[in-house]
Amino acid sequence: MADVFVGYRSEFQDGSRKLVTNDRLEIGVFCVKDEFYAFLNSCPHQGGPVCQGRIMPRVEEHLSAEQKSIRMSFSEDEFHLVCPWHGYEFRFATGKHPGSDAYGLRRFETRVEEDKVYVRV
Repeated sequence: MADVFVGYRSEFQDGSRKLVTNDRLEIGVFCVKDEFYAFLNSCPHQGGPVCQGRIMPRVEEHLSAEQKSIRMSFSEDEFHLVCPWHGYEFRFATGKHPGSDAYGLRRFETRVEEDKVYVRV
């Protein structure tokens, strides 16, 4: 395994991304809530460019005691990456689909050292 330099921490705003290529791998590197995440730019559904999708908060449904929907809201803590082809969502924290932990993105380890962002491939 090797560490690939992605860029400087100071170049990333919250909610930003950068696509990098290493050999034949295209990897999306994201800064979300001051945390870095990296995924292979290929949706497991049909190979779509998932890392070019939207970054959005998880939608939360609020239920009454009778389990009836009261309202929907956006999470302040959990964010998803949404594939632009078919809308499949994946949690940033795990890379997994919210409906099934068996279905997810290929993740890469990230680290920040002295303002430099690296991805381990």
